[in-house]
Amino acid sequence: MSALPVRLLFAFAIALSAQFAHAASADEDFRRAAKLHKAGETAQAVAIWQRWAEQGQADAAYNLAIIHHYGDGVALDYAKAMAWYRQAAEKGDKPSQFQIGLMYQNGEGVEANQEEAHRWFTQHLQHHLHHQHDPKMVAWRQQALALIDERDRREQAALARQNGQRILAELKQRALPQAPLSAERLAANQTH
Repeated sequence: MSALPVRLLFAFAIALSAQFAHAASADEDFRRAAKLHKAGETAQAVAIWQRWAEQGQADAAYNLAIIHHYGDGVALDYAKAMAWYRQAAEKGDKPSQFQIGLMYQNGEGVEANQEEAHRWFTQHLQHHLHHQHDPKMVAWRQQALALIDERDRREQAALARQNGQRILAELKQRALPQAPLSAERLAANQTH
């Protein structure tokens, strides 16, 4: 092997291990911040979350948004909550997008706006619109609809057979000759 591929492989391995170390470090910091927050040391937890949020970590931004949104260990501040939710939402965080929608729906820190709320509630769906035109997705959707239709037809046919058999049994019962009413039965029917 020449020196260049070995160097590239070595550089890739170092970068990959640094990425794993970074992820492990974030997980450890998040656990530590959660414990600190639960113990009432919110200022220290906020410092940890802010450091990670400034590095683009959506979960950290979401945690900051939640505590400001509900005044959990910090002063209730809808403006800060919205800013942190937006930062996480820009990274594709669906819970943050939903929370922004709720804030618009309820008028928390913003003027109530049902259209803007709906936009945020459905924003994550926009990402998947391209699937509607993918030939493979269209074929799968058609196959699923055909299977559902077939199942519904089978269930309706079985139900129709059951109902038909029940109706025939009732008609046959009615067609049987009735025993003549005795005087006692006539008297009982007249008192009812």
